[in-house]
Amino acid sequence: MSADTAMPVRAPEPQPADGAGASRRGERVRDALRRAAPALGLYAAVRLTGMLTMAVWAWRVGRHPRTTLGLAWDGTWYTGIARNGYDSVHPTAGWAGQHFSDMAFFPLFPGLMRGVASVLPIGLVNAGLLVAWVSSAAAAWGLYAVGERLHGRRVGTLLVLLWGLLPHAVIETMAYTEPLMTALAAWSLYAVLTGRWVWAGGLALLAGVCRPNGIAVAAAVCCAAAALLWRDRRARRNWRVWTGAALSPVGWLGYVAWVGARQGGPLGYFEVQRGWGSRFDFGYDALMFIRHLVIGLSRLGYYVTFAVIVVALLALVFLALDRPPLPVFVYTLVLVVIALGGSKYFASKPRFLLPAFPLLLPAALAMARARPRTAVVTAGALAGLSFGYGAYLLLIAPMPM
Repeated sequence: MSADTAMPVRAPEPQPADGAGASRRGERVRDALRRAAPALGLYAAVRLTGMLTMAVWAWRVGRHPRTTLGLAWDGTWYTGIARNGYDSVHPTAGWAGQHFSDMAFFPLFPGLMRGVASVLPIGLVNAGLLVAWVSSAAAAWGLYAVGERLHGRRVGTLLVLLWGLLPHAVIETMAYTEPLMTALAAWSLYAVLTGRWVWAGGLALLAGVCRPNGIAVAAAVCCAAAALLWRDRRARRNWRVWTGAALSPVGWLGYVAWVGARQGGPLGYFEVQRGWGSRFDFGYDALMFIRHLVIGLSRLGYYVTFAVIVVALLALVFLALDRPPLPVFVYTLVLVVIALGGSKYFASKPRFLLPAFPLLLPAALAMARARPRTAVVTAGALAGLSFGYGAYLLLIAPMPM
């Protein structure tokens, strides 16, 4: 474990307000970007290769790569919200008496799609892809920043590489919300670790209007603030700590309250989710699905999902043993609980876990300590799995992502 890992979350530092202070901040940003450049280059290389693999396969089966990336599954819903706003309700095909409401989708991503399309003449589908790709780059930089702070530059680079080589990493280049959520979460955690509490709270607020599991970022900020206030009496007089903690849940609570007002009751958002067949059942539905996989045959995607869940749980144990900073662990734990404790959509659970990037820290540490040849062979094997399985998910697998 590095020395930084055991360090408590820092109290806020005085921020210079003059021109010299702004110049120093600019220099720090440029220096941070220079340090992250190798990691960002690796990430761009692996994801571009994955997209090229998918595109070649798509052309061979008569599919358009842009449409496949921009309008697959939830991408259609985000495009519809960006174009028409909320209040589209559609009956489900498989569950009698239930309805799909687009209010299940949080507003930040479609709002950004609409904003970009109103400024650039590229259309909503391309706007969604542009937002997702920029978000993925920002997420990769944020992952590097967190990894570097906790364990150094090598681990930060490997953390970014592993995130880009996940079996389901193709989602990072689709018009989905996970890249945006990951970017907001990573930079919010970095802000907490470096004592920038207002930034942490503001980014957590945005994460809360990005995805339902964005509440995990607010939980991390609030727990870190509570621990600091308990430990340091001087921090209790600092308005930045209180402001960051107060801001962090506002986005999530605000959207849930808005949906409740539209639906005519405080629990309206959860009624919308039940219309999708989604509720928190403490993992019972997932366990029953796993039981089905054990005693019978099913599709490849479901077995890969089962493997991802097992690896994620093991990684959570190793992460806890490494004693990460409190906000990092709280964020990861809440994400895992939400992903695995929800009913239905078993095949989507790897996507729900995609923002839980600290789960990759133990593997990044192990690769950093391994021989270079071992690390290269491991990365090569992961690349083959990621590129092939990503194309399978988009072009062949019938289950929703």
